[in-house]
Amino acid sequence: MTIRVAVVDDQSVLRMGLRVLLSTESDLELVGEAADGAQALRMIRQERPDVVLMDIRMPGMDGIEAIRRLAADAELAAVRVVVLTTFDLDEYVLDALSAGACGFVLKDAEPAELLRAVRVAAAGDALLSPQVTRTVIRRLAAHGGTSRPDPALSTLTERERQVVGLLAVGLSNDEIAARLVVSEATVRTHISRALAKTGARDRAQLVVRAYRGGLPIPEI
Repeated sequence: MTIRVAVVDDQSVLRMGLRVLLSTESDLELVGEAADGAQALRMIRQERPDVVLMDIRMPGMDGIEAIRRLAADAELAAVRVVVLTTFDLDEYVLDALSAGACGFVLKDAEPAELLRAVRVAAAGDALLSPQVTRTVIRRLAAHGGTSRPDPALSTLTERERQVVGLLAVGLSNDEIAARLVVSEATVRTHISRALAKTGARDRAQLVVRAYRGGLPIPEI
């Protein structure tokens, strides 16, 4: 099955680079490009890509507002957005995930990581760059944190809290399973229960709840 991809960034050089990269993969097809959020919305409604690689900071409508509008459109619920950013700051990242992005990856990531981002998003999983999440933790700690108690987090079991904490630092299901010495199926079960208890929309939003709700985040 071919994964239909769209790229949204105000830098034409970056769009060209992604265009070339995507063209090398037989299972990926670039179906549209845009230079700002408003153009992106029009293009996405027309092309209905499976995955959108979206910049955060752009002139006019920025990426976060575009993501919010996509998330609010029931007809585009299946479109998965991965944020492309050079701005590894907590509020940009957390706001993008809160708005509806399924994950994020740095623009200067290795080509293999960018391609993996597309495939992971298309498969319905959250993609959380360990490099960015570690930076988030350091910044929150340095500035005293921006967390507020989240009563829903207190309903999690100790094991669910461990799993969510590891998810929040960018570990995949199999990496979490290896660290906790449990099966990947068990990890999925814990995540599903945590989603149900917190009312989080998806894994990415669960991570936002963890950061902003003061859940202890381990160092990796």
